Amino acid sequence: MSASRRSGATDELGPDEPEPAREGSDGSDLLAALLDGMDAALCAFDADGTVTHWNREAERILGWSADEAVGRAGFAGWAVRSADAEEVEARLLSAMDAPGRQVNEFALLTKDGGRVLVRTQSAAVRGPDGKPAGVYCAFSEVHAQIDLERSIALSEALLEDASWGVVLVDADLRPAVVNAHAARALGAGRTSVLGRPLGELLTQGVEELESALTHVLAEGAPPAPAELWVSVRTPEGERRRCWRSGFVRLTSPLTEEPVPLGVGWLFQDVTESRQGEQEGSLLRFRAQQLHRAARAAAECEDPAEAATVHLDFALAGFADHALIDRVAECAEDADLVRLVRIAATPSGAPGPSRLDGRAGLPVRYGEGHPAVQCVERAGSVRAGAGAMSAQDARAWALARQWPADAVYALCTVLRSRGRTLGAVTFLRGAGRNAFERGDAMYAEDVAVRIATALDLGGLVGREL
Repeated sequence: MSASRRSGATDELGPDEPEPAREGSDGSDLLAALLDGMDAALCAFDADGTVTHWNREAERILGWSADEAVGRAGFAGWAVRSADAEEVEARLLSAMDAPGRQVNEFALLTKDGGRVLVRTQSAAVRGPDGKPAGVYCAFSEVHAQIDLERSIALSEALLEDASWGVVLVDADLRPAVVNAHAARALGAGRTSVLGRPLGELLTQGVEELESALTHVLAEGAPPAPAELWVSVRTPEGERRRCWRSGFVRLTSPLTEEPVPLGVGWLFQDVTESRQGEQEGSLLRFRAQQLHRAARAAAECEDPAEAATVHLDFALAGFADHALIDRVAECAEDADLVRLVRIAATPSGAPGPSRLDGRAGLPVRYGEGHPAVQCVERAGSVRAGAGAMSAQDARAWALARQWPADAVYALCTVLRSRGRTLGAVTFLRGAGRNAFERGDAMYAEDVAVRIATALDLGGLVGREL
C-alpha cells in the first residue's frame, strides 16, 4: 500500500504523505506577481550570465518583453551595444564576488534602437549552499532616479536647514513634522509640538489658520501666499506675529485615487516689515489729517470753532470720543486745579464737536484724575480700565465723567506761549487697543494746534 508505513513485520497506516508540488503552484504565481508589480525594473542572471527573470517595468523602459529577454546570454547584441557588452556584463557579474550591492550607470538599448541611460543596483543571489548562484539587477532611468533623489534631498533640506518654517499638518489639523525654524517660531521643541491641537500653540489666529488648512485639504493650494496674524504661546507670554504662509496639499503617490495625507505649511515671519508698513501708513494718514485740519481751521472766524475742527479731524481712526477742558480760576486755593468743560464730541449720534460755552461750572474731577494729573505735570497721561468686567468698566468711566463706553484714555496738556491752558482727553472703547507712546506723540501735535486756537480766542482762565 503506497500510503502505508512499514516497521519491522507489522504494517501500520501512517499519516498521508504530502503530495508533490504541482506545476504552476501559488509560489511561482506569487513571485511573478511581485516581480511585475515592482516600481523598479528588475532582471536576474544565473552564474553563466543567462537572463532568468525580466519584469514588466524592464519591458516598459527597454521595450523587450519577458519572452524575448529570458534565456538570452547576457545583454550583448540586443540590450547593449556589442562594443560595450563585455564591460557591462563583467561589471554586473562581478557583484557575485562582492559584498553588498554595487551601483553602476550604463547606456542600454531599447527595442526600437534608442539608448537609455540607467542606474543599476546589483547584488549576488545565493544558492542553498551559500555560494553565489547568480546576480539580480534592479535598474531605473537615471533622470527618474535623480528626480527621486532631488525630492528626498529637498524634503530633508526643508525639514532641517530651511530659513523659513515648515510644518507638515496631518488630516486632523495637527502638526506631524516641524523643522527647527518652525519649532522656534512656535516657541517649543520639535517633538513637543507634534500631535498637539493648534489651539494649544496659538491663542489668536487659530480659526483663520485652521480654515486655511481645511480649504487646502478640500480644494487644493491657494493661488497666492496669505498673511496671517497670530498670537503664539511662549513661556515669556504671548507674542503677536505676522506669518506669510503658503500651503500645498499632500497626497499619496501609491494610490490610484488621490488620498490626502495632510498639508504642507511653509511660512516666514514678516512681523517687522508689516509693522513698519503699518506705522508708515499711519504716520502718513495722521500727517494728512493735521494738514487738512489746519486748512479747515484757517477758514474759521471763531477760534473756538477752529479748536473743535482740530479735535474732529484728530478723531478719525484715532479715538471714539474727545473732550477739551480749560483751566479756571479758584478763589479759595490758587494752587487747586479746576477744569471747565468747553467742548466735547457727541456721545450719541455722530456729528461735529459741540461747544459747551466759554464759562461754566467746573467738572467734578476727583483727586488724581488723569486730566488733572496731566495739567499738574504739564505732560501726557495714559489710563485704562484694565481687566475689568463690562459693568465695572462702565462704572470706572462714569466715575471719571467720561462716556460709559470709554475703556482707554489719553490726556494731553494744552500749552501756548509758556502757559498751561487746560487739557484735551481722547477716549477709546473696548473695540480698540490701548493708547501707546506713538499715540501720545500724535495727541501732543493736535494739542499744540488746539492750544493755539484757544489762546487766540482768549479762552484762558489763568496762568500756571
